[in-house]
Amino acid sequence: MIIYGVALLAVCMLAGVIIGDFLGVLLGVKSNVGGVGIAMLLLICARLYMERHGGMSKECEFGVGFWGALYIPVVVAMAAQQNVVTALHGGPVAVLAAVGAVGICGLTIALISRSHRGEPLPPLPDAAVAPASAVAHAAPAGGR
Repeated sequence: MIIYGVALLAVCMLAGVIIGDFLGVLLGVKSNVGGVGIAMLLLICARLYMERHGGMSKECEFGVGFWGALYIPVVVAMAAQQNVVTALHGGPVAVLAAVGAVGICGLTIALISRSHRGEPLPPLPDAAVAPASAVAHAAPAGGR
């Protein structure tokens, strides 16, 4: 049921906003610091936890996937509205948060790539590769 996805999204969003407000108080900023991003991470972790422990029915999985996919464009739209110049004039907290986020993402990617979990994809069959003559005689993008 999609309602499970909404409930899980709401709980993660509420927890993310509370944690973001708490981080803002700790850093001395009168704003929420990373609450929406924290909520997205909580949603991903909750989904993975539920999948591993058998708490994810097919309907619940569909609901969480649907609302998670809808949530990402909302996060991007909210980030696009941020005023970078004002953030940089506001102090080093914005720069520190940006550098920290990029660093954590880089370390996470390195950790995941070194875990070597799973098997590599099988090679493509020869029929899927287009012959060179078909590529050479293709029409240009304008169709002329």
